[in-house]
Amino acid sequence: MSTMITLEQIQQALDAADEITPRTAKLRPSAVLVPLIQKSDGLHLLLTQRSEHLRHHAGQISFPGGSMDDTDDDLVHTALRETEEEVGIAQTDIEVLGKLPLQPTGSGFLIQPVVGILPDNFELTLCQDEVSSAFEAPLDFLFDPDNQIHSYREYGGKNYSIYSIPYDGWNIWGATANIIVKFSQLINHSAYIDKL
Repeated sequence: MSTMITLEQIQQALDAADEITPRTAKLRPSAVLVPLIQKSDGLHLLLTQRSEHLRHHAGQISFPGGSMDDTDDDLVHTALRETEEEVGIAQTDIEVLGKLPLQPTGSGFLIQPVVGILPDNFELTLCQDEVSSAFEAPLDFLFDPDNQIHSYREYGGKNYSIYSIPYDGWNIWGATANIIVKFSQLINHSAYIDKL
């Protein structure tokens, strides 16, 4: 990509996105925060590696998040609560920009990605029970279609379209990569509309 992605482009794309909530009872409602970090070289995403002993998606690269609790007001609250629990960033310190399209998983979850900006000079306090490590990746790299590898994977007798994005020794794949790819397509589509 030749130009850096801006927060203004992201906000315009999120504002223009149609939010359709499928009426599916079989999938567990969950949410993740897609955490943006403003840096001098552009926007970055914060990603985590899930602990190896977890029942779902052990060891995978993910966004902070999890299943909706009875105490959550909505899925935005779920994403913010889980982020505070997993990486120690206070819910009130995160500026929510909007929601991305829902992401179903083959493992029975329906994920609501929530895009938010992390505060300057944030400090991470990882919940080692859930998160083994965290890292940042440049949004321009993640959104570059040349870095998004498409394939199919069989799970439970069905073939699923999946993406993987190798970055600095990490393999971002599955639902997390699919969310990143959908986000990048939303931004690229919005930029295309602006040029018409």
